[in-house]
Amino acid sequence: MDEAPKDASRPPISALVTTYNEERHIADCLASLDWCDEVLVVDSFSTDRTPEIVRQCERARFVQRTYYGSASQKNWAMDQTRNEWVLILDADERCTPELRAEITALFRNGEPAHDAYTIKRRVFFLDRVIRFSGWQHDRVVRLLRRDAGRYPNRRVHADMWTRTPAPVLRCPMDHFMVDDLLSYSRRIQRYSWWGAAQLWRDGRRSGPAEVLGRSLWRFLRTYGLQLGVLDGMRGLVFCLLQAYGTYLKWSYVWSWRVNQRRGIEPPLPSFDDSKSTWRGLTELEPGTAK
Repeated sequence: MDEAPKDASRPPISALVTTYNEERHIADCLASLDWCDEVLVVDSFSTDRTPEIVRQCERARFVQRTYYGSASQKNWAMDQTRNEWVLILDADERCTPELRAEITALFRNGEPAHDAYTIKRRVFFLDRVIRFSGWQHDRVVRLLRRDAGRYPNRRVHADMWTRTPAPVLRCPMDHFMVDDLLSYSRRIQRYSWWGAAQLWRDGRRSGPAEVLGRSLWRFLRTYGLQLGVLDGMRGLVFCLLQAYGTYLKWSYVWSWRVNQRRGIEPPLPSFDDSKSTWRGLTELEPGTAK
């Protein structure tokens, strides 16, 4: 990654990327951010070549931190950036040339009109874009002033809370969500465990209605109501995998309740309860994309 040309007409932007064992993706992700003024990579102690690849990029600043969930990691990382404006990406995402041009245009006359912006995601399953299956309206708040938003205290699937509405940009980022089914099925198992831990922490319990009903509804909703059938074979496999994740999550919660009666406590992951990570949430509102 060469030195990015400085654009004196706009405020500087820090790019933030979180990683764990992303050797397959991280080089392309960083290349898509070569126009940013700072690139901060926060790694969760990867065991593959991710650290080596990042360190080969001279402009990328590499730090490592224990992982307590995406929300905790990103909140902490935002506090480490050097610029007021932050663009957040996961390692399997890319800032497209069209999105870069739109962001640059926002800053052309100095400060943008809003403090936060929502970005659409174009989801790839293996070699093709998933156009339906519940992902046709996938969008996330990812461009903002550091003090304009925070993630809420959730272990998994936390959406950014913002102080003001966050308009949706026209151009999407690319999200290479599924490269191969083996690695994706392992990710589903991991995320289902984290999701179950969050449910348990929130006092939720599970039984046959949740295990069967929620997983069946997840498939019917994504494959039928949200037109996953139009994504062909990829849509069928994708929607079944999503339903499998729901089944696992609620099954974990049910099994933990059974084992607790036998004196066996659930194997919960660690949570980040430090006040600094979750500061300012009382001033923000969830889901303010407009």
